[in-house]
Amino acid sequence: MKSPRMKNFGRVIRLALRYRFTFALSLVTALGVGLLWGANIATVYPFLEVAFKNQSLSQGIDAKVERSNEIIRKETAKIDSLDAELAHASPERQQAIHYETAASKDSIAAERRAIERYKLIRPYIKRYLPKTAWATVVLFVGVLLLGTAVKDLFIIGNSILVARLAQLAEFDLRKLFYRRTLRMDLATFDNEGTSDLMSRFTYDMDSLASGLVALFGKLVREPLKAIACLVVAAAICWRLLILSLVIAPLAALAINWLAKMLKRANRRAMEEMAQLYNRLEETFRTIKVVKAFTTERHERWRFHLSSKQYYRRAMKIARYDSLSNPMTEIMGVLTICLALLAGAYLVLSKQPYLLGIRMSDRPLSLELVLTFYGALAGMADPLRKLSDIFSRLQRAAAASDRIYAMLDREPQIRDPQRPKPLPRHHRDLVFDHVDFAYQTGEPVLRDIGLSIRAGETIALVGPNGCGKSTLANLIPRFADPTSGEIRLDGIRLPDVRLRDLRRQIGLVSQETLLFDDTVLNNIRYGSPRATEADVIRAAKAAHAHSFIESRLPNGYQTVVGTSGSRLSGGQRQRIALARAILHDPAILILDEATSQVDLESERLIQQVLETFIRDRTAVLITHRLATLALADRIVVMDAGRILDVGSHEQLLARCELYGRLHKIQFAPLRQSA
Repeated sequence: MKSPRMKNFGRVIRLALRYRFTFALSLVTALGVGLLWGANIATVYPFLEVAFKNQSLSQGIDAKVERSNEIIRKETAKIDSLDAELAHASPERQQAIHYETAASKDSIAAERRAIERYKLIRPYIKRYLPKTAWATVVLFVGVLLLGTAVKDLFIIGNSILVARLAQLAEFDLRKLFYRRTLRMDLATFDNEGTSDLMSRFTYDMDSLASGLVALFGKLVREPLKAIACLVVAAAICWRLLILSLVIAPLAALAINWLAKMLKRANRRAMEEMAQLYNRLEETFRTIKVVKAFTTERHERWRFHLSSKQYYRRAMKIARYDSLSNPMTEIMGVLTICLALLAGAYLVLSKQPYLLGIRMSDRPLSLELVLTFYGALAGMADPLRKLSDIFSRLQRAAAASDRIYAMLDREPQIRDPQRPKPLPRHHRDLVFDHVDFAYQTGEPVLRDIGLSIRAGETIALVGPNGCGKSTLANLIPRFADPTSGEIRLDGIRLPDVRLRDLRRQIGLVSQETLLFDDTVLNNIRYGSPRATEADVIRAAKAAHAHSFIESRLPNGYQTVVGTSGSRLSGGQRQRIALARAILHDPAILILDEATSQVDLESERLIQQVLETFIRDRTAVLITHRLATLALADRIVVMDAGRILDVGSHEQLLARCELYGRLHKIQFAPLRQSA
C-alpha cells in the first residue's frame, strides 16, 4: 500500500506517466546503462584469468576441462575407497563415510555441470577470440572502452529524456494549478495573499521538477546498475551474496527514518520561504511608504529575521542530508567487509564450506572472488548516488503536499450543476433579506432589502466600513450571502453560470486595475473579439482617444507598465471606463471610481457616465456630489443596514445621517465648485 506521505507526489508521477513514449524511452536507456554497467564489471573475470595465468581464454577453457576431469577421477577414486572401508568401519566412522561420500558425489556433479558449460562455450571462444594472452587482454580492454562509451551515450539520452518528462509534468501541473487558482474565491486571495501562491508557483514547483528528475533519472537508473552488479555477484556465488547483505534491513530502517525527517524539515522550509516571499512582496509594494518614512533599517531588520528563520530550516535539512552519505557508506563498507572475510576464508581453505554451510558448488578461485568483490564495489557508486537523492525526493514530496493542498480546494462560489439561462437583464435586481459575514458571528450586512429596476441608477453612501463595497461585490457573486437571496430578473444568482452573470456586469473600481500590456489590449480585455475600430470607438466614448493619440509615444500600442504605472490616475480611469464601455454591460458597478483623479479627469468621467449609464442598471459607490447627481435614488447605509432610500432632497429632509454626511463631505465640495 502506498505511503500516505507520498500520496500527492504519486499524483505528480501519474501526470508524468501520461507521456508514455518519453517514459518508455527513458526506461530503455536506463536499462541500457544498467546492463552495460554490469557487463563492464563482468569483464574483470576473463581479464584476471588471462593476466594471472598468462594464457588465452581458449587455452584456459581446455585447462579447466582437464582440471575438472582430474577432480572427477580423484573424487571417484575417493568414493571407491570409502565404499571399501564402509564394510568394516565402526558406526561413528560409517556416518562420517556417508557424509564424505555425499560431498564427493556433489563435487563430481558440480564438475560435470561445469564441463557441460565449458563445452557449450568452447567452440565460440576458439572461433572468435584471439589465440594469445596479450591479444586477449587488448581485446577485453577495447571491449571495456567501447562498452563505457555506449553506456555514456545511454546516460546522455536518459538525462535528456528524464528532464523532458519532468519539465512536461511541471508544465502541466503549473497550468492546472494556475487554472484552479483562478477559480478560487476572492476571499482566498485576500486571506492568504499572493506571496504564498507565488512561493508555490516558483520554489515548490522547482522542487517538484527536481524530485521528478531524481525519481525518473537516478532512482530508476542507479538501482538498475546495482541490480546488474547483484546479478553478476549472484552468478558467482549467491549464498555468499546473501551473507554479505544481512545488514540490508537495518539500512532500510535507517533510510526510512531519515526520509521522514527530511520531508518534515523540507515542508517547514517551504513555509518559511513563503514568508520570505511575503516580506519581499509587501516591501516592494509599499516602497513609497518605506522611503517616505525612512524605515529602510526597520525593513532590513524584518527581512533579516525572516531570512534567519529560513536559514535555520535550511541548516536542519543540511544536517539530515549530511547523514545520508555516511550512512550509506558505512552500510556498504560493512557489506564488503563481510564479503572479504567470507571470500578470503573460502579461497584460502579451498573448500566450498563456511562454518559447515555449503556456500558454493565448487571451491571458489581467486579470480572469481576478486570479480565478486568488483561486483560489490560496483554497487557502491549507485548506492552513493541514491543517497544523494533522498533530500530531493522528500523536498518534492513536501512541495506536492503544499501544491495539492491548494489544488484540492473547492471554491465556495461555483456554477450550479444545472444552470438556468440568463437573458440580458431587463426587469429588476432584488436583494431579499440579505445577510453577509466574512467570519461567523461578525455580520457585515444585515437584513438588506432592496429592489433596483432595470435602467435605474442607485448610489450607495455611508460612512467607511458600513458595507457598501461588500453589497456591490455580492452582485457579480464575488461572495454569496450568508442568508437571504439575490435575484436578477427573478432568477436566483446561484442558479446561473458565473460566466453568464459576469458577462452582463461592468466593474470600475477605485483602484484601477490595468495589465502590463498595450493600451489596445487593456481596453479589449474581456472583449477579445472586438476590432481595433471597436476599441477606438469605446476610447472616444470614454474621452480617452485624444490623450492616447497625442500624449502616448506609441498610441494604442503603448505598453502601460505594471498596473498602468506609466499613466496618470485619470488616464488609467478613463482606459478602465473604455474597457467597461466596450464590454457593453447591462449592469455597471462603480466603486469610488472618481475618488483618486484630478478635477479635469473627474469632469470628463462624469460626462462619460451621464451618457453611458442611460438604459443600464448602475450601482455607484461614491462620496462625490457630482456623481450623486447621476443617481435616481440614493441608498444610505450604516453598520451593514439600509437606513433610508430616496432622492437627494428627500434624504436631506428626513435622514439625519445623510444630512450629517452632506454637511461634512458634500457641502465643502459644492462651495469649492
